[in-house]
Amino acid sequence: MADTMAPAATRETTARLRHLRTSPTKIRPVLKLVVGKDVLSARDTLRLCERGVADDLEKLLDSAIANAEHNDSVPEDELFITRAFADEGPTQKRWRPRARGRGTRIRKRTTHITIVLARYADDELEQRRRREAAAGGPARRRPTRRRTPKPEPEHDHDHDHEHDDEDAEAAEAAPSKKSTAKKTAKKSTKKATKKATAKAADADTDDKPAKKSTTKKSTTKKSAATKTTAKKAAKKTTTTKTTAKKSAAKKPAAADDDKDA
Repeated sequence: MADTMAPAATRETTARLRHLRTSPTKIRPVLKLVVGKDVLSARDTLRLCERGVADDLEKLLDSAIANAEHNDSVPEDELFITRAFADEGPTQKRWRPRARGRGTRIRKRTTHITIVLARYADDELEQRRRREAAAGGPARRRPTRRRTPKPEPEHDHDHDHEHDDEDAEAAEAAPSKKSTAKKTAKKSTKKATKKATAKAADADTDDKPAKKSTTKKSTTKKSAATKTTAKKAAKKTTTTKTTAKKSAAKKPAAADDDKDA
């Protein structure tokens, strides 16, 4: 009787997230969307999911992929999610005051999430590659996590290296010319501003004597006006004196006429 060898069990990679401050009933519907999918499509599904817990699940999936690549040396494009489950963690109990001195309990639930990754079988990998080749699209490339260094541009050896120094000197001379042009422009602007300020000062000095002459004219006019008013007042006083004299002369004449009568 020939000995039948059991097929080798596929190696699995696990990642856990403990004490997540979310109820398990909110996480399980999202986990059902990605179970059984390959890693790349599962990541796209979580990225487009509108549930709030999808961001935490995407981070946990990235952690599981990193564990598989580092610990088991399995490339990312050969992995799929074989199991994913959310277990209930410890519940924090709080109290909320209500009417009539009562209190109601608040349950702040937590969750332990586990994602298990496994490698596709060789037959399944071959079928997937054939399917992608038949579809005509390019095969999915394995995304690299590290930044690849940029290739340096190839040096063209057709030109003469003796003129490299001349090109460098010309490049250095160009900025110096620009700087000298800027300096000359600044000097010209400074000269223009100085001329403008000098003209403004001359205009101010020309205006000052004119102001003085106007003030003198105004004072002379005022003095002439005061003199005319003084003359008028003197005339009024003389007229009042003459009228008083006339009235005084009339009064004795009237008294004499009364006596004769």
